[in-house]
Amino acid sequence: MANGGLTIGVLALQGDFDAHRRRLEQLGAEVVLVRKAEDFDAIDGLVIPGGESTTFLKLLPPSLFEKLKDFVHTRPTFGTCAGAIMLAKHVTNPDQPGLNALDMTVERNAYGRQIDSTILDLKTKLGDEPLEMVFIRAPRIQQVGNGVEVLAERDGYPVLVRKGSVMAATFHPELSDDPRVHAEFLKLVRNGVE
Repeated sequence: MANGGLTIGVLALQGDFDAHRRRLEQLGAEVVLVRKAEDFDAIDGLVIPGGESTTFLKLLPPSLFEKLKDFVHTRPTFGTCAGAIMLAKHVTNPDQPGLNALDMTVERNAYGRQIDSTILDLKTKLGDEPLEMVFIRAPRIQQVGNGVEVLAERDGYPVLVRKGSVMAATFHPELSDDPRVHAEFLKLVRNGVE
């Protein structure tokens, strides 16, 4: 299989990390649920799932936070929803620290509360067919810096971006039947490994 031999970590402190695990395994990757600093030593790439970004910061012990910070600046990483917030350079509503892995400003809960969650089919640069995107208390990428490629937009705002080996989505691709977003991340990881 094309993704055989890749080991992907999924940060497993909160959020639907198991849905990411299942999708990555469907695509042929081996998955490690990352809960300890030493787990980073066994992986080629990392997914930071959705959840609550402030809770992530509270749940991360200092040793794990430092290892996470080092990893996202040197290895392939993909953040969804709260994971995208974690990867940002600037976070607003309210302001909070980010990992500064992607030069972007992200506004937390920009599309409203849980009741305002929605599913949209939007065009992307990942093929001709629209991609089903599940937005749950979604953040909004207000702006991106130089070199950050926008792969999809919602109402003129980026919802899927990448720079180098780092990707971020403000939606939940793990909750859609379409595997293209995870497959694109595995391509980034494969390029980094080779």
